[in-house]
Amino acid sequence: MKVLITGTTGYIAKRLVLKLLEKGHKLVCCVRDLNRIPDEIENKENIEFIKVDFLEEEIPAFPTDIDAAYYLIHSMSTTATNFQDLEKKCAFNFKKLVEKTNCKQVIYLSGIVNDSSLSKHLKSRLRVEEALKSDNYALTTFRAGIIVGSGSASFEIIRDIVEKLPLMITPKWLNTKTQPIAIRDVLSFLVKGLANEKLYNNSFDICGPEVLTYKQMLLQFAEVRQFKRYIFTLPVLTPKLSSYWLYFVTSTSFNLAQALVDSMKVEVIAKESNINSLLNIVPITYKESVALAFQKIQQNDVVSSWKDAMSSGVFNAQLNTHIQIPKFGCFSDVRSRKIEDEDFTINRIWCIGGENGWYSFNWLWRIRGYVDKLFGGVGLRRGRTHNTYLEPGDPLDFWRVLLADKKEKRLLLFAEMKLPGEAWLEFKIVKNKLYQRAVFRPKGIWGRLYWYSVLPFHAFVFKGMIDALIVQK
Repeated sequence: MKVLITGTTGYIAKRLVLKLLEKGHKLVCCVRDLNRIPDEIENKENIEFIKVDFLEEEIPAFPTDIDAAYYLIHSMSTTATNFQDLEKKCAFNFKKLVEKTNCKQVIYLSGIVNDSSLSKHLKSRLRVEEALKSDNYALTTFRAGIIVGSGSASFEIIRDIVEKLPLMITPKWLNTKTQPIAIRDVLSFLVKGLANEKLYNNSFDICGPEVLTYKQMLLQFAEVRQFKRYIFTLPVLTPKLSSYWLYFVTSTSFNLAQALVDSMKVEVIAKESNINSLLNIVPITYKESVALAFQKIQQNDVVSSWKDAMSSGVFNAQLNTHIQIPKFGCFSDVRSRKIEDEDFTINRIWCIGGENGWYSFNWLWRIRGYVDKLFGGVGLRRGRTHNTYLEPGDPLDFWRVLLADKKEKRLLLFAEMKLPGEAWLEFKIVKNKLYQRAVFRPKGIWGRLYWYSVLPFHAFVFKGMIDALIVQK
């Protein structure tokens, strides 16, 4: 079959693409930015990429010979206040385009919407489902609750909380009931639901076998990790305070924290159906899904992460709009060193950040991360998706990877931290010489004051960093 995939760089779609290729399907993958095609799938056979922004009214060269499509677009962590209108517009434009094709089925991954009082995001998911219905194709909707897997937002947030806090004073929404499901089971439903006429024009709740409170999820996570944890809930934390608590304790952005708190007040329990028997799927338990996620992490095999999404930070543009470092109206710190071992230096550059740190005065980088968090930024807690591998669009602490080309021997980062201006950090090897360049384009007087205030630290932070990139200890 020829299958259209939306949200290609997202947490679910990136994994789904690999599963569908294994089944021998031909894929057409929609991306907003052709510079962000994941390396794992860029050169695969039976796959083509088209540049599509479903917020645009006119989209040229849209394929008409597709048999089925997956709609995997949502805006859980967007900064937009009118995200409901944007989601509805995306769905409408998608539907208008797909109705002109040979598509027989659209599969939509939504959220469980059985509670009488839904969050804004769950209401929006329901509206999108209604907007996607058509007389020209069959709509199959899978409604899932908390998705648990390496790199998922829920997994990483729970991991942050459990591993950092032996004693937790938590908001009352930790007593809300939910029905988590493993990412591997979500993918099984999505793959097995393709071209299955028994599922046409119907919706199904998909879930794991247990109903758990968020508190139970934290404690079971701790059991898997062999930690002893104590949790006390307070009724006095307002949604706003709860959002700040989640934001400062975990690696999530404040926008996502607000969305999660809004959703966590709502019980997410699935309706019974025959979907498991129809597709011959036996979902695994929550503990099994956590253990499986850590196997992936230990094997450095995390395919995708919620932090890959541009909306998880302040960066909200295509990569190519920032890939040319400006020359005028900027401050810069440029250093160079002769290379002793090129392979060592390249590998060292590609491992920078995350658990490996920044090789020089890491405590200052951490302080900068804490300051960024205080001002509503992403901080350092996002880390990196892979320990040794980088590709355009990846998060790297409070940076975003714009370019990572080992053939060109160049890594270019763009700052997602809160700044009175824009900042780039570049590493490039030319003729056996490493060039390290930090560039800052200030915005107004505050930008200039900021640059001069941090300038004294550059002398030892950036010097130590470039020295560590060329000298083997």
